[in-house]
Amino acid sequence: MRTAGMIVAALVLWAGAADAQKSMYMKKCPTDSVISGTVCMDAYEASVWRVPGALAENRELVKSIQLGTVTLADLVAGGATQQGLAGDDNYAPCKDNGQNCADDIYAVSMQWLTPSVQMTWFQAQAACRNSRKRLPTNAEWQAAVAGTPDPGPDDGSMDCRTTGASPVQSGSRTACVSSVGAWDMVGNVYEWVADWMPRATGCGSWPAGASPTGDHQCLSGAATTGEPGGVIRGGSFTSGTGAGPLAIYGLAGLSTSSAGVGFRCVR
Repeated sequence: MRTAGMIVAALVLWAGAADAQKSMYMKKCPTDSVISGTVCMDAYEASVWRVPGALAENRELVKSIQLGTVTLADLVAGGATQQGLAGDDNYAPCKDNGQNCADDIYAVSMQWLTPSVQMTWFQAQAACRNSRKRLPTNAEWQAAVAGTPDPGPDDGSMDCRTTGASPVQSGSRTACVSSVGAWDMVGNVYEWVADWMPRATGCGSWPAGASPTGDHQCLSGAATTGEPGGVIRGGSFTSGTGAGPLAIYGLAGLSTSSAGVGFRCVR
């Protein structure tokens, strides 16, 4: 038989659980990110910055990066330099396998900056981690991209960047934003997500009607040698109509890098 005390205790537990669930959906995100479900997704594709004296004279700069309040003026004043604009060798001493990256490179979500590229999965995860974030899961990425237009021809001005020689500044294409307010999740640069999988060996196609413009779907087969595959999403500046909210590519190994691959982080 339930006593009055037992009923009261159960009600208290239920109210606590309800409050916890409510607080998740009322989460306030930093200004560099947008609410997507229960997480804060970076609003912009990541630029990667090397911060000198991260544990000494630039401690406050690092703190502002981690809080999502840093400005370009702050980064410049602290002597930070953006990496990943001219190749991948300037990430050293941060290695392709993610070693030697702690307190060195930091992921920043900021409008009007060209996203950093030529990062391996391990380096991207390390840059997110140093900023007290992480790579989004594939499911989190998919939830945040919803509402971004599935591209036709790139008009070179407002549409998602899907035709060109290089990425454009994140947040500069006014018609390339998702329903939750995340920019450039289609085109510009492919984005690493957290998930690993057997490395794919070929490309298939979405079923008729799922992707009317033919988003890339490269998940066919499974390599039996070499490293696992990382998942990159959305398409790049060379993908044309193959870019889109459903574009997914699993041919890349975790320690590979490309001029067309970047990332964004999530809290």
